[in-house]
Amino acid sequence: MRLAYSLVDWQALAPGLHGGEGWQHWAQQGIVIDPKEAMAKPQFLPMMTARRLSGGSRAAVECGLALLARQQVDAIVFTSRHGELERNLRILTTLADQQSMSPTDFAMSVHNSAVGSLTIAAKAPLVSTSIAAGVDSFQQGLLEVSALHQAGYQQVLLVDFDGVVPDYYLPWLPEQRVNFPYAVALLLRPGDQLHCTGRAGKEERA
Repeated sequence: MRLAYSLVDWQALAPGLHGGEGWQHWAQQGIVIDPKEAMAKPQFLPMMTARRLSGGSRAAVECGLALLARQQVDAIVFTSRHGELERNLRILTTLADQQSMSPTDFAMSVHNSAVGSLTIAAKAPLVSTSIAAGVDSFQQGLLEVSALHQAGYQQVLLVDFDGVVPDYYLPWLPEQRVNFPYAVALLLRPGDQLHCTGRAGKEERA
């Protein structure tokens, strides 16, 4: 399988990184991202909405709003491996303790709450989807973008994001993992600038 796209625009957020020059310096120098660094304050996300979102979702919606402010977008795809894991653990802990559940946690616990928050904040009723496919989430997002291109949506916004994985789940995750809020938004249209080619690989044994 071969996928091809042209990159129209992009936006990304991570601790200590937000602007284009900063990200280019990071890519060229191979700098390790410090999770203790602060995330940039939202410039497009309304304060009340930002307060309701978890760290990863906040970064995702902010990146999406930045691109929607300067580009034409026909459809949106959100991908996340863990989604609202922090919020869901709080809900499960609350239920186990037989305490009253937070209405905000309940309302924002579904996997598509981030993309829904984006379309609401932008007042843009666009076609959207949210994908969770484990370690393959970003790859499956690219497939979804290609499907939308085939359906006639020319400029598709792909946003990949994640938040902090709670300590409770860390024993089940590999040691080398990203465990800080981040988001990257890519505006992709049909083209031949970027290529993805599937190939058979040998699964590594633990």
